[in-house]
Amino acid sequence: MQKGRVILADKHPNVLGGIHRLLEAEVETVLMVSDEISLMHALEKHHPDVVVADLSLPVSTESNIAQELKNKFPKIKVIILSNYDDRSVVEDVMASGIEGFILKQRAVIDLIPAIRDVRRGLKYISPGVFDTIDDKSR
Repeated sequence: MQKGRVILADKHPNVLGGIHRLLEAEVETVLMVSDEISLMHALEKHHPDVVVADLSLPVSTESNIAQELKNKFPKIKVIILSNYDDRSVVEDVMASGIEGFILKQRAVIDLIPAIRDVRRGLKYISPGVFDTIDDKSR
């Protein structure tokens, strides 16, 4: 599989920089943006294979970034990064039609396999997400 284009969207520059370095050898192009407007412009201009976006990225609508991306760009594969592992959050985000959900604390481990999987048409959820959710509900 040829290397693809990825857009990273996170309001925290240190997160963007760390993930960018992680992906440099894996993908052809990595673009970094830190807000919704820049993300939408980058999507229209660069047509990436995958978008990796922080769930807490502020959006101008009442939806979250996952819903916003899938509504405006339904064919683009989306992986969401999140600090939240609550069942309702994960289920809500996955119901929007995204392809991947990664806990930020596992990004170094999970991001490359997630990008590979979603580019092949598979879904990816950080291992242990639902185990953590089940443990909290006991």
